Amino acid sequence: MGKNKNFKGPQRETNVSTKVNADKMKSKINKGGVFVYTKALSTAELAETLNIPVSDIIKFLFMQGKMITINTILDDELIGTVCLQFGFDFQKKHIVEAENFEEVEINDDPSKLKERPPVVTIMGHVDHGKTTLIDAIRNSNLVAGEVGGISQEIGAYQKEINGKKITFIDTPGHEAFTAMRSRGASVTDIVVLVVAADDGVMPQTIEAIDHAKAAGVPVIVAINKMDKPGADPDRVKTELMSHDIIAEEYGGSNICVEISAKKKNNIEGLLEAIILVSEMQELKANPDRYALGTVLEAKLDKNEGPKATLLVQNGTLKSGDFLVVGTSYGKARRMTNEHNKVLKEATPSTPVVVIGLSEVPEAGDRFMAFSDESEAREIANKRRLIKENKTRNATSAASLDDLFNLAKEGNIQRLNIIVKADSTGSAEAVKASLEKLSTDDIKINVIRATSGAITQSDVLLASASHAIIYGFNVRPDALTRAKAAEEKVEIRLHRIIYALIEEIQAAMKGMLAPTMVEKITGQAEIRKLFKVSKIGTIAGCMVTDGVIKNNSLIRLMREGVVIYEGKLGSLQREKDSVKEVKAGFECGLTIEGYNDEKEGDIIEGYEIVEEK
Repeated sequence: MGKNKNFKGPQRETNVSTKVNADKMKSKINKGGVFVYTKALSTAELAETLNIPVSDIIKFLFMQGKMITINTILDDELIGTVCLQFGFDFQKKHIVEAENFEEVEINDDPSKLKERPPVVTIMGHVDHGKTTLIDAIRNSNLVAGEVGGISQEIGAYQKEINGKKITFIDTPGHEAFTAMRSRGASVTDIVVLVVAADDGVMPQTIEAIDHAKAAGVPVIVAINKMDKPGADPDRVKTELMSHDIIAEEYGGSNICVEISAKKKNNIEGLLEAIILVSEMQELKANPDRYALGTVLEAKLDKNEGPKATLLVQNGTLKSGDFLVVGTSYGKARRMTNEHNKVLKEATPSTPVVVIGLSEVPEAGDRFMAFSDESEAREIANKRRLIKENKTRNATSAASLDDLFNLAKEGNIQRLNIIVKADSTGSAEAVKASLEKLSTDDIKINVIRATSGAITQSDVLLASASHAIIYGFNVRPDALTRAKAAEEKVEIRLHRIIYALIEEIQAAMKGMLAPTMVEKITGQAEIRKLFKVSKIGTIAGCMVTDGVIKNNSLIRLMREGVVIYEGKLGSLQREKDSVKEVKAGFECGLTIEGYNDEKEGDIIEGYEIVEEK
C-alpha cells in the first residue's frame, strides 16, 4: 500500500492485500512442494495441477467407495485424501477481499510484537456503584451529570498506575444496554464485575457474567460498598460460586477485591489486580502496521460533523491516515483523547475521538487505516453496497414473514415503534430492550432505530405504518410536532430508559393512567447573545411557536438534542418584564443557573398539568 508520509520510524505493514483477486489466483504447487489451493476444485482441475492422470484419481477414490467423474467438484476432505495418497502436502489459502477486512487473520512476526495496555470493561447491576467506581478511577465527577445516575452512552479513557496504562471502556450498567455491553465484552481483555456487598448477585450481574464467559475473558470481582453496615463479602463470593465465578481463597481463579468506590477505598488494590491479570495474559500487538479496531460510539456534532470514538486494537493510527469505518470513509483530520487533548498518533489499546469521516458510522463497526484516499473511498463504497443488499434482502424476507405470521396469529396485536435517540449506541440498546418486551398477545416491532432529532420523515413513516415514535434524549421541533398532530401520530419522549420501558409495560398490561402530563406551551429560537457581568447570559430570542411564559419550566435544545433542563430566570420585552411573549415577537430571557447558550439553540417552554 506504500509508505505513509505521516508515519515516522519503521514502515507500517499492510493488513490486507487489496490487489489480489481470489478468482484470479490459481491452485499451484509452491517451491516447497506444497499444493496450495483457494477454492473447491473439479477432479480434472486437481489432476492437471498435481500432474497426475485423472483416471488414477477416479480409480483411487472408487476404491475408497467414492463414485466421481472428471467434472465432480471435490470438497476439502477429498482433496486432502488425494494429496496424501499421491505424496503431496496441501494447504487451503483463504483470500480475503479488502472490503471484508474484518475477516483478516493477522499473523505478526513475534519480534515486532510489543506489550500493550489491557482493555477493561466495568460491568455490574444498576445501582451497584459502577459509575461511582469509574468516577473514583478517573478522579472526576460523572454521576452528577447523568440522568438517574446511569451512563447513557459508551465512553473510554486511560488510567496509569505504576508506570503502566489501563484502558477502560465504560458500558452502561442497566439491563437495557445488553447489546452495548455485549459489544463491549467483544473488544475487552478483562471484565471487572462490580457487585454491591449489601445487595449480592442480581439479574444484570448474571447477565454480565454471561457476556464475559461468551467473550472468553477473565473476570475480576470488585465487591463494592464495603463501607455500608450490611456489607457481607462472603455472601457475595458464595452466590457467585453458583455462576462459576470462584474466588481465589475458595480455590478458584477469580481475584476478588473489596472496595468502597464512594470512599475511594482500595481503588489502588483493584488497579494492581488488573495489571497482575494482564501480565499473566501477556497482551501484545504490532504497532508498526496500519491501524484497525472498533467504533465504540459515534454521533453527528453540530460544529465538527461526524465524530467517532475509536478503539485502536492493532497497529498505530496516525493523524492524517485515511480510514474506512463501517461503510464510511475519511481522513483522521484530528484525533483527541478523553481530555480533549490533540494526539498525533494512537497506539494499540488507545481510545481516540476522530473527526473527518464522510458520515456517522454505527457503534460496533470495525475500522481500518489505508495509505490512499481513493482506495479507502472505493472500499467504503463496496462495503456500503454489500450492506444495502443485505438490508434489502433482509427487509423483503421480514415483510413476507410478517404477512405469514399475521395470518397465522389471527387476532394477536402488533405495536409498531420508531426509536430516535441521541446516539447510535443508545438507539440500538433501546431497540433491543423494547423487542424483548414482546408477549404472546402483543408483538413489539421496532421499524426504525436511529440517532438524531425526531423529524417530519419519522412522522410520515409512523403515519404510514401506524407506529408510535419514542424519543430518547431528543426532541421534535415545532414543525415536526405540528405535523405529528396533523397526522395524529403519537410522540412520547423520555430521558431515562427504564422509565420508557416501564411505560410500555404498563400500557401492555392496560394500566397506563397518568394523572400528571406535560404540555408544551411554546418554542423560541436564540438569535443573539449578550453577556452581562452581574446577570450572566441574556438570550435575544424570537418566539417561533405558541407562548413563552415567565417562570416557565424550559429545556434547551441543540440540533434536536436536549442540552439542559431548568427554569426561566427572567423574561423581558423592550426592557420591561412581562408575563408572556407570543409567537412572532422578540424577547430577552435568562435561564436559571445556566449561561452556555449558543445562537441557533431552541428554548422549549412547558408545564405539568393534571389530565382529566
